[in-house]
Amino acid sequence: MNTASHSETIDLRRATRFVVLLGLVSLFADMTYESARSLTGPFLQTLGASALVVGVVAGLGELLGYALRFVSGRIADRTGRYWTITILGYCVNLLAVPALALSGHWVVAVGLMFLERMGKALRTPARDALLSFAARRMGRGWGFALHEAMDQIGATLGPLLIAVVLYLNHDYRSAFAWLLIPALLSLLVLAVAWMQFPQPGQLESKTPVVATQGYARPFWLYLAATGCLAAGFADFPLLAFHFQKEGSVTPDWIPILYAIAMGADALAALLFGHLYDRRGLGVLLVGALLSIPVAPLVFFGNFEAALLAAVLWGVGMGMQESIMKAAVAALSPVERRATAFGTFNLSFGLFWFSGSALMGWLYGVSLMGLVVFSIAVQLLAVGLLAWVVRALPRGEGGF
Repeated sequence: MNTASHSETIDLRRATRFVVLLGLVSLFADMTYESARSLTGPFLQTLGASALVVGVVAGLGELLGYALRFVSGRIADRTGRYWTITILGYCVNLLAVPALALSGHWVVAVGLMFLERMGKALRTPARDALLSFAARRMGRGWGFALHEAMDQIGATLGPLLIAVVLYLNHDYRSAFAWLLIPALLSLLVLAVAWMQFPQPGQLESKTPVVATQGYARPFWLYLAATGCLAAGFADFPLLAFHFQKEGSVTPDWIPILYAIAMGADALAALLFGHLYDRRGLGVLLVGALLSIPVAPLVFFGNFEAALLAAVLWGVGMGMQESIMKAAVAALSPVERRATAFGTFNLSFGLFWFSGSALMGWLYGVSLMGLVVFSIAVQLLAVGLLAWVVRALPRGEGGF
């Protein structure tokens, strides 16, 4: 083996180790906040919140979080303090979750939910930039997919743990308190990753990019397409609220359905990530089409339909968290990577909030109207994505 080849092998191993470490961080983190996410809808209902409140809170929490991502991304790129922002964000993100065990009114619970979303928002662009440096060595699709798969292993195990806790004592507060354990484990692994890779930017060499002065036209078309996907993608708290209200799914089965969704998320992320590296952004069209039946299955179906919807919902999430991010990395220069992620997240959050709030309102007015809105907006997203794919050259996301 020549020296250059040997050096490339070492770089690939180091990049893989870094992605795996960040994957473990996300595994334990998702055990924490995704478990809580599976319960917040029913929990808010027990505290006296309405469907409109649940829908608005879910959307507004995402909006605040995604808006902050735009700011934190720009700060990360300007200061270069990717690790500082990542660590601070994880601390806020994770420790707010077990604090829900202390909330006695839905207003307090909502405040903690917002704090958790803001912590996640603070660290996400910087963390994704760190991840993108290593993912460039592995193939962007596969790097983000591997991270997402590990992320969703935690998102699968966490709700299962919570389902056991609920089965044993039927107490939401006890379930939230148990989540302190994975939160602390996540922070411990994060410290290890920081100590082993204090300068992960060295894992990616400076290479030519799509645009050097601003972002290219496909980037902005891509934001519009993914925004429409976000607007039509019903958030799980609203789905769980419906299950609780209608009794189509028993309370102890709700976190299990969420765990099933997270398992589907992990498998879909690996599959889509592999296909992205081989076929480009066009594979996102397939994931978008698979997400469309979720709303009618949930709001018009029985338990079996809810089970299928959970799988398709998870597939949609796997797509969003893997190849959507891989495409952002492909369309942005290294020195503006965190800003690109922040811009993407701001757009995604604005559309997500608008869609979630509208669907929360429609839930109390017309379930048919809610389902029609969800389907129509996601079909629009498919059309925009097809436009983006045609606008991209081979090797940058097109076929």
